[in-house]
Amino acid sequence: MPAIASNRPPDFQMEGLWAALGRLDRMLERAANAADAAAVPAAAGAQPEPYRGLYVTTQDVQRLVRQGPGEPWLAGHGPGAGAVEPAAPPPMPESSRFPWLQQAFGLDTIDLDIVLVALAPEVDLRYERLYAYLQDDVTRRRPTVDLVLNLLCASRDAKILARARFGPEAPLVRHRLVQLAGDAGAIGTPLLSQAIKLEEPVVRLLLGQPWLDARLRGVARFTAAPEAGEGGAADTLALSLSKALADGSGPQFYLEGESSAGQEAAAAKLAARLGQSLIVVDLVRAADPADQFATTLELLLREAHLLSAVVHLQGHDALTNAERGTLAQALAARTPATGLVIVMSGARPCDPRFRGMASVPVAAAGFRDRRAAWTAGLRGQRIELDPRALDDLAARYPLDEAQIAAATAHAARQSALEQTTPDPAALARAARQQLSRDPGTLARKLAPLHVWNDLVLPPDAIAQLKEICRQARFRHVVFGDWGFDRKLSVGKGLSALFSGPPGTGKTMAVEVIANDLGLDLFKIDLSQVVSKYIGETEKSIDRLFLEARAGNAILFFDECDALFGKRTTVQDAHDRYANIEVAYLLQKLDEHEGLSILATNLRQNLDVAFTRRLGFIVDFPFPDEDSRRRLWESIWPPKVPRSQDLDLGFLAANFKVPGGAVKNIAVAAAFLAAEQGGELKTEHLLWAARREIEKSGRRVAGSEFGPYAARVEALARPGDRHAA
Repeated sequence: MPAIASNRPPDFQMEGLWAALGRLDRMLERAANAADAAAVPAAAGAQPEPYRGLYVTTQDVQRLVRQGPGEPWLAGHGPGAGAVEPAAPPPMPESSRFPWLQQAFGLDTIDLDIVLVALAPEVDLRYERLYAYLQDDVTRRRPTVDLVLNLLCASRDAKILARARFGPEAPLVRHRLVQLAGDAGAIGTPLLSQAIKLEEPVVRLLLGQPWLDARLRGVARFTAAPEAGEGGAADTLALSLSKALADGSGPQFYLEGESSAGQEAAAAKLAARLGQSLIVVDLVRAADPADQFATTLELLLREAHLLSAVVHLQGHDALTNAERGTLAQALAARTPATGLVIVMSGARPCDPRFRGMASVPVAAAGFRDRRAAWTAGLRGQRIELDPRALDDLAARYPLDEAQIAAATAHAARQSALEQTTPDPAALARAARQQLSRDPGTLARKLAPLHVWNDLVLPPDAIAQLKEICRQARFRHVVFGDWGFDRKLSVGKGLSALFSGPPGTGKTMAVEVIANDLGLDLFKIDLSQVVSKYIGETEKSIDRLFLEARAGNAILFFDECDALFGKRTTVQDAHDRYANIEVAYLLQKLDEHEGLSILATNLRQNLDVAFTRRLGFIVDFPFPDEDSRRRLWESIWPPKVPRSQDLDLGFLAANFKVPGGAVKNIAVAAAFLAAEQGGELKTEHLLWAARREIEKSGRRVAGSEFGPYAARVEALARPGDRHAA
């Protein structure tokens, strides 16, 4: 396709459409006169033939035999054998979009007339009756190749030459501007008998109704007029790309970086600077199914030309893997010849098959850039915020300029709906919404509920947990302002191991940290990550860290010894690949710059090399009596009706259970009290404690209940409850 650079189709003018159709009407009027003249004259006084076009009479046969082969009888006999010239000399009206279509796709004048003939029934169905009349067949209501050649060619030699306008390499067919259709069920329909129909996007272009082909729904998004706002990193990048185009650089760029929203914003602003529309393409969806990729690609490129659009191809990384290598090769071979402005984006370096693309690094917005974007966004929404809260938002959420603008707008709308003033918490929620990701089957997104007061741990453990939060909050100062990021190539992430017996509060502590930092929490599903198939575990790990990085989520590996276990002596292929998986996981943990928390009940089973990489190791000891008393006192919601003589000290002193068991006992006792319709009493707790302890295989004797034994026995007497 020829390049159309920044040339948009002219604004649609209704007068141009009517002028073009008026030109066609003059051609058809002359053709109708020729058809009448060629018809067999009726005998004097005879009625007109009522079934003309439904069958062939003897007179029709005689007329057809007398007519010379290939004569364009609707246009008359033109001089000059071999000339291919339109029957109506006046050019297409400049106020229509036909001249632009001709320039964009390299069409000849006869091609434009073919398009005009095919367009007419889309505007007025009277043309179907005219075409049926001119073809002497009431069933042929669409123009055929034979009809347009008879209309447009001045001689039979010209008709033969004009057949090439419908060949596979002719512009109308190659660029998918028209469809040719034979008779239904017919085999080997002659070219002359095939009906001509304009592709729907061409109809929409000529009628001034731009939208994307329905076959591309779910694959691509169209923006007719991208916003051209000035300022910011995306606009700076778009400006440099537009200057490169003006200086004669190739019209194809690869944006390398992890900010997909920033890349899309840059592509949109480039389109705005060029005065073009924008088509954003999801290459992964375009490649499914793979055998339709070439067809989908041609549709996309045609749409981009018709809509004068910059094409943004998203999904470079997924398309260039080994499984889709042939599709990437097809794309790399097709895009250089389009003449379109094409922007491809991905997180990895550009695949070498895309040789014609200039690679442009897109750095993630730093703290200062984010702070400036937050300042501008808040000012635009007339929201005032304390400078420290502003710093906190910029530090915690790695958003780009477009996402920050969306977050501030969302917070303003939500506050207007709730009739409140946007505060830091509302802005944090809006920021998290921009980062929110779906980990799929590899992990479960938890909704953290717990806060610091819920934790019952030794002071040193609490101090370490708060230190983790402190390091997460002030990374921008240490790594950014103070320059430590230039000293460390890897290991800039934050990782911690929570070690201790079951039920000692490890998961609760992770929730407290996520709540305090205002970050999403992904709990890893080991059954989905670990695969028996060689290489699949590594792919799952890669996707997991990619999603966490994109959403700035905390990764929580519970029972991590199953993944990070000690590497074994290699005795068979299974051992070798198991060791490779552990090594790969350690490597990804080193490279990850977010927060990873791992929990284990069996610290001794962990790989030594793994524990050396951790920034924090926090021990969660089994609670002593004082800690158990605090656990019992803090477990109750305010609305639980409790007896005034509830003996929590007796439970703490006589039943050595961890915090997880305290929670289970409290809930079970609450259900028992609710059934009896009264207050929660000590005997309810003791009855539930026995149930909990017996789950571990230890029998609880009645004597362990001390002065409450009789009450517990009374609860246990009904046949549906366990007897002491």
